[in-house]
Amino acid sequence: MGLDLLIKDGTLVTPDGLVEANLLVEDGRIVGRVSHRETLPGIVDPHVHFEGPNSIDTYRSGTEAAALGGVTSVVNFAWQAWEGSDTPWSGAGTLREAVDRQREAAASSLVDVALHGTITRERPEVLDELEGLVEDGVVSFKVFTTYDFGLRNGFIERIFEKLSELDAVAVLHTEDDDVCTAREDEMRRSGRGDPVSYPESRPTHAEAMAADDAVRLALQSGVKYYGIHTSCAEAADVIEAAQTDNSRIRGETCVHYTTLTEAAHADQGNLPMIAPPLRSEADVDSIFEHLRGGTLDVVSTDHVAYKSDSKQVENWWDGEYGANSVQRSLPVFHDEAVLKRGLSYPALVRLMSTNPARIFGLTNKGTLEVGTDADIVVFDPNATWTVTSEDNASKADFSIYEGRELTGRVERTYLRGTCIAADGETTVQPGYGRAITRERPDWDAF
Repeated sequence: MGLDLLIKDGTLVTPDGLVEANLLVEDGRIVGRVSHRETLPGIVDPHVHFEGPNSIDTYRSGTEAAALGGVTSVVNFAWQAWEGSDTPWSGAGTLREAVDRQREAAASSLVDVALHGTITRERPEVLDELEGLVEDGVVSFKVFTTYDFGLRNGFIERIFEKLSELDAVAVLHTEDDDVCTAREDEMRRSGRGDPVSYPESRPTHAEAMAADDAVRLALQSGVKYYGIHTSCAEAADVIEAAQTDNSRIRGETCVHYTTLTEAAHADQGNLPMIAPPLRSEADVDSIFEHLRGGTLDVVSTDHVAYKSDSKQVENWWDGEYGANSVQRSLPVFHDEAVLKRGLSYPALVRLMSTNPARIFGLTNKGTLEVGTDADIVVFDPNATWTVTSEDNASKADFSIYEGRELTGRVERTYLRGTCIAADGETTVQPGYGRAITRERPDWDAF
């Protein structure tokens, strides 16, 4: 059988270095590299929100944005139902039903999709669901320590013990709810609803406090622990202090915590209101130190889509949290991390492709190794352009990177050897993406 795809005279970016080579693809898999434009493995984003209670993006709109940005695999969230929400996620509902609902909706995806289970109720019966879900390829589960669906430490400990038994991954949003609630209540009483005040409502020490509690519980249970969207030096320090050789404690940050500071609120109002908030310039510098040092393994997006009119409200507490960025995460991070801060291309690939694939059991993703899926990004590191929300594939009508001048652009994106996006346009129909059934990840292997 003949080759399906030949990429000639490329510079292949691997987790270990740069390789001058031709890349050979047959039947959707990489079958050879013949040594001889930067060619990267497809970006693996393990933290996106599509078709859920906190995002207006469908799988179709969200994964179209992903494909245009060089993202070939995503891990989305299947939210268990909880009380107090007049949505499909309200009232009775099991975690299995949430997973089935998401898998059905994901049939319109343009990229490959896996799922985290999201536990939002302190009901013991959810613990009985976990083994079956892990056997079905859902090998990671998210819990919150804040919001009205946050869980208390006692129940989180029970979840950790069960996930440790199953060799699955615990994914944690860590902010101390008491501190955040008390601060928000005081700001409401004093009328401090201006956008520049928002970061004070969710301080760095609240993130670090909750992270410390969760990490201690994780160490006690032996569970694989993954701290998402680490935003500040204090929280990253908590993760670092708990890590040992072959540690089961790992951490993630997001593109916005490496490229923006809390000063963005003065220019953009509530548009960059996310949780945890944007932090100080010193925190951004610290995040890069932790990326270089290996404390933080992954750079994701935490992509959330809303219209600007639902965010640009009189008082920040009446607005929606989250910002869309999956379409531009690779070029934005490349511009800041590689060109401005001297991060290497192999490090970029480890943080955005290889590590998230390994951490979450996407065994055929995240590399350009022979035998893996031919998920490939052809990336021009010298192209210059300016971000505009007019190009959004997401249903969101703004970008927190609006007007940012970037160097580095995605030219083409391939998924399993098929070009799914080229020159700013998607080239496949919705439904080309597949559901990924994951394996329990082996964290000792890297």
